[in-house]
Amino acid sequence: MSKPNQLIRCEWPSDDALMIQYHDTEWGVPVHDDRKLFEFLVLDAMQAGLSWRTVLHKRQKFRKAFDNFDAEKVARYSEKRVAKLLQDPGIIRNRLKVHSAVTNARAMLAAQEQFGSFDRYIWQFVGGRPQVNRWKSLKELPAKTKESDAMSKDMKQGGFTFCGSTICYAFMQAAGMVNDHVVTCFRHREVQR
Repeated sequence: MSKPNQLIRCEWPSDDALMIQYHDTEWGVPVHDDRKLFEFLVLDAMQAGLSWRTVLHKRQKFRKAFDNFDAEKVARYSEKRVAKLLQDPGIIRNRLKVHSAVTNARAMLAAQEQFGSFDRYIWQFVGGRPQVNRWKSLKELPAKTKESDAMSKDMKQGGFTFCGSTICYAFMQAAGMVNDHVVTCFRHREVQR
C-alpha cells in the first residue's frame, strides 16, 4: 500500500536507486538521437539472457569502453580492440555480444546512409509515433509484438545481429517507441507529454 504523497510507479525497479532513476527519467521517453539509440541497441543486446539491472549497473563502464557509443568509432574497432574489450571486467565480456556491437555500428551507419538517420529508419516500425499501451499490471506486458517482429526481420536483413524480436521490443520500450508504463504509474501520462 502506498503512503499519501508517495509516487506510484511500475514495480520492476524495486528498491534499486539506479533502476528507479532510469524508470523515472528515461524508460519510455521517446528518443530521436542516433547516438542514444545506438547506446540502447548495444545495451539491449548485452541484456540478452541477463537482467536489465546487471546491464544498467555497468552502463557507465560500457560508455567508457565503447567510446560513449560513437557508432563511427565503434564501426572501426579492430580484432585487437575487441580482444581488449573482452578483458575489461567492467562490461559484459561475451565475445558474440561485443562483436555484435561492432557489426551493429556498421549496420547503423549503413541505415543512416540509406534513410538519412537511424532515427528515421527505426521509428518507421511504429509509424513515427510512440504506441501508448494501457497495461494494468506488468503481467500484461508482451515480450514481443508484430511491430518488434517486423523490426527484427528488417534489421537482420540489414546486417544487424542480436536483434531478435524480444530484444527489439526491449529496445522499443527503452527508446520510448512504446509506452509500457502501467496506467497507475505516475510516468504513464508524463512520457506522453
